[in-house]
Amino acid sequence: PSRPAPLLLLDVFRALIGLALCLTACAPTAGRRGNTVILASGADLQGVNPLLTTHPLARQVQRYALLVTLFRYDSLLHPEPYLVRSWEWSADSTELTLLLHSELRWHDRVRTTAYDVAWTLDAARDPATGYPRQSELASLREVEPFDDTTVVLRFGGAQEGIPDVLTDLAILPEHLLGGVPPAEMRQAPWNRQPVGNGPFRFVAYQPNRRWIFEANPEFPPEMGGPPLLRRFVIAVVDEPTTKLAALTSGELDLAGIHPGHANFVRRDPRLRVLDYPLLFTYALVFNLRRPPFDSLPIRRALSLAIDRHSIVEGALFGFGTPAAGPLPPPLADTADPVPLFAPGRAIPLVGDGPLRFELLTVGSGEAALEQMIQAQLALVGIRAEIRQIELSTFLDRVEGPSHDFQAAVMGVSGNLGLGHLAPLAALSGLRPEPDHERLVRLFADSLPALFLYHARGVQGINRRVKGVRMDLRGELATLSQWRVDDR
Repeated sequence: PSRPAPLLLLDVFRALIGLALCLTACAPTAGRRGNTVILASGADLQGVNPLLTTHPLARQVQRYALLVTLFRYDSLLHPEPYLVRSWEWSADSTELTLLLHSELRWHDRVRTTAYDVAWTLDAARDPATGYPRQSELASLREVEPFDDTTVVLRFGGAQEGIPDVLTDLAILPEHLLGGVPPAEMRQAPWNRQPVGNGPFRFVAYQPNRRWIFEANPEFPPEMGGPPLLRRFVIAVVDEPTTKLAALTSGELDLAGIHPGHANFVRRDPRLRVLDYPLLFTYALVFNLRRPPFDSLPIRRALSLAIDRHSIVEGALFGFGTPAAGPLPPPLADTADPVPLFAPGRAIPLVGDGPLRFELLTVGSGEAALEQMIQAQLALVGIRAEIRQIELSTFLDRVEGPSHDFQAAVMGVSGNLGLGHLAPLAALSGLRPEPDHERLVRLFADSLPALFLYHARGVQGINRRVKGVRMDLRGELATLSQWRVDDR
């Protein structure tokens, strides 16, 4: 079949040009904000408790703004110390001794200690908490704080290096959360008024509108020192046309934009476009507990009927990579081929009866990706009925205890340790394999989800904001170095 871009996109783009031209005639608002930067998020952050959150931007706020992690990645994805000042492995690589910085304080002035580290890791290991990456801590047998700045991690077997999860899980305050039963963590008052220890302090939250943070002037120089911005605001803007208009008018400083709008934004002298790789993969996730996707031949039929190259070209304008597996190149084995596109071989697997299902997705816009999937499946006799819903309802139906869905299009935030695969398998109804290699094989053989493409981020940025670098670590990896130049 041919590979056309969605026809609706052209009409929307023409309307946007007219809207943006009107807005650019107005006086820009960015200069009046001074040393405050506003970044758009397409959905609310879901929360800032790292033990509970899966939202990709929320996890970045935890790691780079409100809280700190033990380790963090540099731009080459090599782990480097953060809260950790130095570390040492035992001879058999089963015991990791961490020496922490002693100057870091929580924003209520209480000192951050090894006891906070031990409490956070123990809470993450407790199944009752519901930490999404809990399976990656299965080999961690014991966490023992010796004093305020020394903690020892003991593993059940030799480790190959710093576990990836230690670069992702931000440390939480034991003195504020220690009395909360693990099963009640979602109701903890801290979640509504979080007290962190990172380079930015929490100021205010308006549900489905904005999160406001301000610089922590006491963030230790040994850990990077205070940020250069006075305030950092995340504005929730779920409509792409509104987001583009606000970026063009100066109401937003940074906003993710549709790839089809990149050239238009580049023509505005006040803006620039930054595109960058992401550890973020879009997948079609099946519920194997319910028909028709309790049938492996049906899941194989969908895989054969979906043209991943066409999706990247038509829906993303080339800003992505067809997915051969859970990780994008060059992190993945580039020898792995993209799954075969063979709609003729899919038809016999569908069978004689009509096959239809509800395809859940988040949003309220044109759903170009879902429309392309729908059109491709229709060619082999499969009818996908797209249903767009808002994020909280989507999460309740897909991730809630009832798992009330047949199939869903999801953006899956990845990690180098492949820790995102175990919860994804469990979401589909499969029992996750404990070994990463076997887990990858489970996805290849059983197809609980079809990996569609690895996304590239496309951000429009007001040129007054300097020091912005975005890469596989995320949009906020260099947040503390962002600065404003209104000259």
